Amino acid sequence: MTTSKASIRSEIKSRKARCADKERAALSQAVTSRLTNHPRWHQAQTVLLYHSLPDEVDTHALIRRALSEGKKVLLPVVIRDELELRCLNVEDELHEGAFHIQEPTGERFTNYTAIDLAVVPGVAFTSDGGRLGRGRGFYDRLLPQLKVGPTYTIGLAWPFQMVDELPLEKHDIPLDEVITSNLSSPL
Repeated sequence: MTTSKASIRSEIKSRKARCADKERAALSQAVTSRLTNHPRWHQAQTVLLYHSLPDEVDTHALIRRALSEGKKVLLPVVIRDELELRCLNVEDELHEGAFHIQEPTGERFTNYTAIDLAVVPGVAFTSDGGRLGRGRGFYDRLLPQLKVGPTYTIGLAWPFQMVDELPLEKHDIPLDEVITSNLSSPL
């Protein structure tokens, strides 16, 4: 029997609450370290990242690293019901946008086929690339545009965000890969 999206979101929220901030920070560092050691990271010239919220794998150091490595860094900006991609040249170009997410003020980026790597957030993931978002469909609308080109998509997950199955729909596009930590989680 398939579990509902709402119940999965609720369960993951409960798991996050049971994991101490210090443990989530250690797990985030392990996850992002695995990403920065990934061949796709090394090959990527243009990367789409996200500025994480407190209940997501922390990407702040990852953004700084991408900038210091000379990668073209893109971050999403919420415009009504869509994600608009913008360039981030320095970390100081961020301001608080929709949903209290830090968003870039750089120029708009529309050449989706030039994106080598897209790092995508989610609430829950499956090992075969299934992804459950927060329910607003922003990435559900963005991913089809990315998948027309060579963009490789990776989800970042704490171990307790991994589930055996998700109630996916026709419009749900699987990610190419999900990276989690090698560290065990207390949950």
